[in-house]
Amino acid sequence: MTEVPGATDPLDRLHRGLVHHIVNSLGWTGLRPLQEESIAPLMDGSDAVLLAPTAGGKTEAACFPVLSRMAKENWTGTSVLYVCPLKALLNNLLPRLETYTSWLGRTAALWHGDIPQTRRKRILRDRPDVLLTTPESLEGMLVSTNVDHQAFFSGLHTIVVDEVHAFAGDDRGWHLLAVLERLERVADRPVQRVGLSATVGNPQDLLTWLQGSGAGKRTARVVAPHLREKVPAIPPPGDIELDYVGSLANAATMIAALHRGEKRLVFCESRRDVEKLGEALRAKGVTTFLSHASLSPDERRRAEEAFAEARDCVIVSTSTLELGIDVGDLDRVIQIDAPGTVASFLQRLGRTGRRPGSLRNCLFLAVDEPGLLSAAALLLLWSRGWVEPVVAPPEPRHIAAQQILALCLQEHHVGDQLWQEWWGGLGPFDTSAVPIVRHLIDEGYVDRDSGLMFIGPEAEQRFGFRHFMDLTAVFTAAPEFTVLSGRTLIGTTDPALLTDEIVGPRRLLLAGRSWQVTYIDWSRRRCFVEPVDGGGRARWGGGGFARAASYELSQAAREVLLGATPPVALTRRAEGALTQVREGGSELVHPGGTMIVRGGRDTNTRWWTWAGFRANATLAATLTSIADPLQRPTDAYIRLREDVTPQEWKQAITEGAERLCLPAVDPRALTGLKFSAALPRRLAEATLASRLADLKGAAALLRQPARFTTWGP
Repeated sequence: MTEVPGATDPLDRLHRGLVHHIVNSLGWTGLRPLQEESIAPLMDGSDAVLLAPTAGGKTEAACFPVLSRMAKENWTGTSVLYVCPLKALLNNLLPRLETYTSWLGRTAALWHGDIPQTRRKRILRDRPDVLLTTPESLEGMLVSTNVDHQAFFSGLHTIVVDEVHAFAGDDRGWHLLAVLERLERVADRPVQRVGLSATVGNPQDLLTWLQGSGAGKRTARVVAPHLREKVPAIPPPGDIELDYVGSLANAATMIAALHRGEKRLVFCESRRDVEKLGEALRAKGVTTFLSHASLSPDERRRAEEAFAEARDCVIVSTSTLELGIDVGDLDRVIQIDAPGTVASFLQRLGRTGRRPGSLRNCLFLAVDEPGLLSAAALLLLWSRGWVEPVVAPPEPRHIAAQQILALCLQEHHVGDQLWQEWWGGLGPFDTSAVPIVRHLIDEGYVDRDSGLMFIGPEAEQRFGFRHFMDLTAVFTAAPEFTVLSGRTLIGTTDPALLTDEIVGPRRLLLAGRSWQVTYIDWSRRRCFVEPVDGGGRARWGGGGFARAASYELSQAAREVLLGATPPVALTRRAEGALTQVREGGSELVHPGGTMIVRGGRDTNTRWWTWAGFRANATLAATLTSIADPLQRPTDAYIRLREDVTPQEWKQAITEGAERLCLPAVDPRALTGLKFSAALPRRLAEATLASRLADLKGAAALLRQPARFTTWGP
């Protein structure tokens, strides 16, 4: 720690007992810059977002000053909530938090869906000072008849939200904000909010979002000392490498042959690829573990624990291991194709380079040409220091409906003119939700009598299963079948694998092993299996437009086709394949603007916008006079009428720039929007339409010139 004459050592504000253990138990000679700079704002009670790369010491940066403040102000009861997006991350953090709290004679405990009732009763009886939990579990506590939430949360002072960027970008973020507002009202005091985040493109906006109704009313600060450091934008050449292998089987061969004796973490973009790659690696004698959302918690935990202890091994994962779960002393990250965002890549890259003297590294293995183009585009943006801004999904009306129902459960009776007060004026839980409340009453989800609202029969029927547990989960999971071998839960699988017509025995691929189906319990959605040698298939439902490329990534792909190359190490195979990709796409890009190409791949005219799925969907909805009515937009193009002329195109563009339209919504898509049934249909469709759109990207594209051409000679 650098000493400045006359300056106060930041450690002086921390509790002396805590400082003693930092020096003697942890063996630290000082704090990191983030940890130093976090002390003053957090000790003073300010809201904050603490920003640092993965493994940057964010947990300690939040906990040391908060625990010191707890001791200084003599907080009692459960005064700190530590909220995470993943149960596995909570499990991983508990030992550290138990250690830190014990240094001050305090306690920490864990509460989520896997915690048994006996331990929950103990927590309710002997309230811990710090409770580690998820937003869904917090809401479960608020609505549970077994929890006196007024008493339990009466001592609440601070909420730490780990991986806050992972919440803010989807509906779990809206749900979290709504629950925090209700907790503040229960505690009857403003509650300090501290977010921990990896690098994002808009940290100040993220902090304002986290403050909720307190934005502009309470002091707040972004703490991000690493952003002031003059660090090269990219690691030294060779530490980030792009290779083209042509298939998942070839990727398995490469991984098995390279980096023997090292611990490798391989990321895939689908559960199916995780299973196929895991099976292929095991067939080559590689010690391999798997992790994805459809594996049972025990299966994932066993894999993570074994991987943390092993050396010469591979773990193949989806984004489940992207966040800060400790997987031990990792040597190398390998990426199959490309993640969907630069932010995800930064998280994954940050899993390496944690040992003194080691460097962060990542090897990209592209299994096809689109994957190669996506990887090159992502690395191009990353090399420029660009990271996606975290933006909350617009118009979360379905979350407003869910929150109103949850509040009725929590309080039993809510005044029909007072419900808005629970969210402190935070949109969308303010007057904008009045039509939603009216609909809930009209449809029987909520009953009203003598000015009071309470849960109605329709809500009982739709969401009342298992004491309304379904009401606390914001997302709609695909209806999957539970797979069991004897009494051991393996995971879940897509029901299509159990109904497809096949010849011979029915076999599944799950947890990297093949299983033969012995019995299917259709009523309970269970599938019983026994292990077999090979032949299993893996399948899960698609992710919809959530995986679509952004405007920025699609534009970067266009740049790559025009000749831009990311400043990373490319193998000869990657260079050769990239040359082929550019030659194949030479008629689809032009440095002077976009391309409108007639003929060639089908009878339609394609407008190669390279604007991303959402912007293209917006353009197709706007330009109805020239767009093909049988439209399926992609990241790269939209289809126009075969006979469209340059004059018609120009007129449509001029008119469209003045009145951009939201994409149309397939009514079947509403089934993926949980609680949409509790909304008027027009509002549910408007919510989805707003999320399908990219008005900014579409407007930018409409300002670009276009060139008409005909495919081929």
